[in-house]
Amino acid sequence: MASPTTGKRKGSTCGEQGGGDADSQSGKATRISIPDLPEDILFRIHSLLPMREAARTACISPTFFHSWRCHSNLIFTKDTIGLKRSACGEYFGDKIDRILRNHSGCLKTFNIDYYGTHGFTGTSYFDRWLQIALKAGIEELTLVLSEAKQKYNFPCSLLSDGVRNSLRYLRLQFCALHPTVELGPLRSLKSLYLWRVSITWNELECLIFNSLTLELLDLISCPQIECLKLPCALQRLSALSVLACERLKVIESKAPNLSSLYLCGNWLDFSLVETLPIKELELQQTNLIWDARAKLPSLMPNIETLAIQSSREVVDAPMLPTKFLHLKHLTITVRSGAIVFRACDYFSLVSFLDASPSLETLILDVTQRRMVHESIFADSQLRHMPEHRHGHLKNVKISGFNSAKCVVELTCYILKNAVSLECLTLDTIYGSRCDDQGEDNRCTPMTDGILMEIPGTLGYQNTH
Repeated sequence: MASPTTGKRKGSTCGEQGGGDADSQSGKATRISIPDLPEDILFRIHSLLPMREAARTACISPTFFHSWRCHSNLIFTKDTIGLKRSACGEYFGDKIDRILRNHSGCLKTFNIDYYGTHGFTGTSYFDRWLQIALKAGIEELTLVLSEAKQKYNFPCSLLSDGVRNSLRYLRLQFCALHPTVELGPLRSLKSLYLWRVSITWNELECLIFNSLTLELLDLISCPQIECLKLPCALQRLSALSVLACERLKVIESKAPNLSSLYLCGNWLDFSLVETLPIKELELQQTNLIWDARAKLPSLMPNIETLAIQSSREVVDAPMLPTKFLHLKHLTITVRSGAIVFRACDYFSLVSFLDASPSLETLILDVTQRRMVHESIFADSQLRHMPEHRHGHLKNVKISGFNSAKCVVELTCYILKNAVSLECLTLDTIYGSRCDDQGEDNRCTPMTDGILMEIPGTLGYQNTH
């Protein structure tokens, strides 16, 4: 018999009112007991369960019911609440409200994903929930609301000194955020995500200057931000992501350890981007290839990983003497789209290879919905570039490989000049034709012309 231990509780049994496994010899019912463990250990076990399972477990045990009222991680989505996709917002809000009214308020994670829920519960709900959640000890806060004519004004007044000491992760979507100089420092904040948030540059600057432990900053569709200036006091900031902030015209950074940058949108003017010590760069923009090749080597000379996604190319990549001396991993995606303004000459991408003497990995996506280039079967006379040995290039993958003459020319160039090549993958499947993020999971079919020429193109490669 175990000796009494501080913190132990009386064992509780499940299935006392019916059933249990029958003992084959005595015929007596066997009781299944929750292990007689210290209460803090049982609470810890309960806290590790997914929220929906934790709530269900609370229904069968007084101990776990008490633990549920102190559950430190509350994540409210349609799935965890158990609602259908078409459920109205008021019902979603009522469920959350009932749970929070009976909660102790000691939280580490508080996540509400209200996006796509029909009906707006009103600011009184959100105010009440945040008053319960935002207490000393909170580490992660996510508030994802639905798009509305009037955005919910996040109450900065609830960011007390205790909350600012513990909060490490903050994500807001479809909110308005208006911090003032009285905010005070967020001493532990490491990750800040603002998606479709109404906030001016002056307000964002106030927030940034009070978040000197920040490591990651992610801004998506914040239309009021016109400039972004990161001070040298952001010693820990290593990653910046800016997507579809259409009024943003300039990015300046003095953050000494900023090494990863993601930019997406047609607003970016490379001449307004201050020279940055970036090592990882991802760009997504229309008509991007020429600017990336011509301007990036001087603007960001330390790049080691570069990903470019472009469409509607007007000018091909130029052959220039400038180099990406440190570039090791290169990904280039060129989309033709359903409407083609001009067929991109993929063979011109050789310029990136010749400018990258240290390149080890190359991934190209040349997917086309319909054939807009001259086929290799119409003209098999290949163009040639001067030989340029690539002694480090080991892995190459070409997605959306097809019979376009310029694609075949580029592939032949790689085979001839990549003397250290270990693996070449020619993927004929349309790389992004299937959308696994939507509700319908539909795939865009490839045209018959592309499908019919693929086998012959692969055969052509094998013989040349």
